[in-house]
Amino acid sequence: MPQSNAAPRADHLHTAFDKSDLPRERLKRCGADALTTAELIAIVLRTGTRGENVVRLAQRLLSERGGLLELARAPLNELTRTKGIGQTKALELLAVFELGHRITRESLGERVMIKTPQDAAVLLRSMGWLEQEEMRTVLLDTKNHVLATPTVYSGSLHTTVIRIGELFREAVRQNCAAIIVVHNHPSGDPSPSPEDVAVTREIVQAGKLLDIDVLDHLVIGAGDKFVSLKERGLGFG
Repeated sequence: MPQSNAAPRADHLHTAFDKSDLPRERLKRCGADALTTAELIAIVLRTGTRGENVVRLAQRLLSERGGLLELARAPLNELTRTKGIGQTKALELLAVFELGHRITRESLGERVMIKTPQDAAVLLRSMGWLEQEEMRTVLLDTKNHVLATPTVYSGSLHTTVIRIGELFREAVRQNCAAIIVVHNHPSGDPSPSPEDVAVTREIVQAGKLLDIDVLDHLVIGAGDKFVSLKERGLGFG
């Protein structure tokens, strides 16, 4: 029979690729400390994009962000700007980095201290990714260490639905010295509305009656954007 000059089918090709070189296989065989940072990130990402090797995707992500520390600080909207990183992959990376932060805090046996409005905004910056409004309180002891950050309301926030007593309930239960109120604007614009200012006035007055200092009310927007109503003199008379 005449020999065909057609190229061999792709599924008949043999490659020198060794499955044992995959990050997951190396993790099982060698342990996590033997893997590079890019390989560990590749395990979280799982797949590349348009044929790109997942390790190369992880290396590119690290390069574009300027290293692991800056990558861990990146908000959702910046991560998804990287080609090949969709919202699902970005959220998984954020979850991994947050677990790392919490492990570090617990291993040090230290509580987070709030010294500036930005400290509180960084603590709750993930609220900027929420698709609906939420209000949380940052509960503080006498040295401004964070005790907890309970969610007190979800959904559309306005003065007719917010019960001030419920907002302070957990603060009273934990005998807090002070609180910071934080809520998000799903639009991404943290500019305070007249409703935000009105709610702030009520919260500040209630805090005085309960002997709990209301240190600030923050509005969280997209990325790292936030507004401190205290700094703007809104609702704090």
